[in-house]
Amino acid sequence: MVWWKHLLLFLLTVCATTFAGAEWIYGKSVLMNELTPKEWIGSLSYSLPFLGILTVHEFGHYFTAKYYKLKVTLPYYIPVWLFSFGPSIGSFGAFIKIKSVIKTRTQFFDIGVSGPLAGFIAALFVLAYGFTHLPPPEYIYQIHPEYQKWGLDYAKYAYENLPMGESLSLGSNLLFEFFKHFVAPDPSLVPNGHEMMHYPFLFAGYLACFFTALNLLPFGQLDGGHALYSIIGTKWFNRLLPFTFAAFLFWGGLGLFSAYDSSDVLITYAPLYVAYLFFVSMNLFENKVSVALYAMSIFTLQFVFSTFTDGIVGYQGWLFFGFLLSKVLGLHHPPALYKKSVDTKRKIIGIITLIVFILCFTPTPFILE
Repeated sequence: MVWWKHLLLFLLTVCATTFAGAEWIYGKSVLMNELTPKEWIGSLSYSLPFLGILTVHEFGHYFTAKYYKLKVTLPYYIPVWLFSFGPSIGSFGAFIKIKSVIKTRTQFFDIGVSGPLAGFIAALFVLAYGFTHLPPPEYIYQIHPEYQKWGLDYAKYAYENLPMGESLSLGSNLLFEFFKHFVAPDPSLVPNGHEMMHYPFLFAGYLACFFTALNLLPFGQLDGGHALYSIIGTKWFNRLLPFTFAAFLFWGGLGLFSAYDSSDVLITYAPLYVAYLFFVSMNLFENKVSVALYAMSIFTLQFVFSTFTDGIVGYQGWLFFGFLLSKVLGLHHPPALYKKSVDTKRKIIGIITLIVFILCFTPTPFILE
């Protein structure tokens, strides 16, 4: 095993996430600014927890695969910083490669859930520390000294006149709401969603929740796909897949079109969107007529719902991920060599994993206004 490649990628990712931390927390690029020792420590306060959770996740998979005596690589970390457009989180994650055949549904299940459950536990520690060590509200003045003229009511004024697309806010999830109301010593210390990225432990924990939920989506070779397939088998997995993917696409495209749009918009862009739905759904059905009906049904439901509800808008970023799921990662799950289902204990763990997904999932994770 060429261990030095994995170590090199890890060290590059440490650097990339640290540089990214400087950009998010302090708004400073290491290429353009000289960071103080305090700012380097602050940047590492994002980088190390974020990578720590990621590492725990991947080694959860790794040690489980080793337990089953499968041939598996150390984690490959994916650094990204210099070639990103705008601020980057520093990494696209990590992955291991299992070079042996996974023979049973039990093995698929154990390897699949071990990573996100281990990473979730690590994220709990990071979030617990972050929410119990919140700085005073005036901390934000160190990042945005211009907010002082508004005082602690800055949120009412700071984001009003920003150019379109320059105001980024982080969403929330049930886990964050729990920590905010039951762990933080004072909920008023919890930062506004627009400023969350300036709090390194909260930002690292938030991203950990995002990637945990992403991995637990019930599709293909994602960890959630492994878990769901292992419990219900190929037949029911394939029967359920059109419905789970439709729900995913429904939320992603909700609000794009409604009866209030002009005819020019509907005639020009709606057909392109329906074509997208057709394209990403092609692998679900053998008959193209079925694919077309499926795509039109999703579009029609979105159109009607958007017309008769006020202000409910999905998250269009999921549409991009829907493309990756359909055309890169794959929606279907490969069958195990042996078809025997998992035992009751693992089905209970599967329910716990579903709860973890619900706690971590953020319907609208990144809000660009």
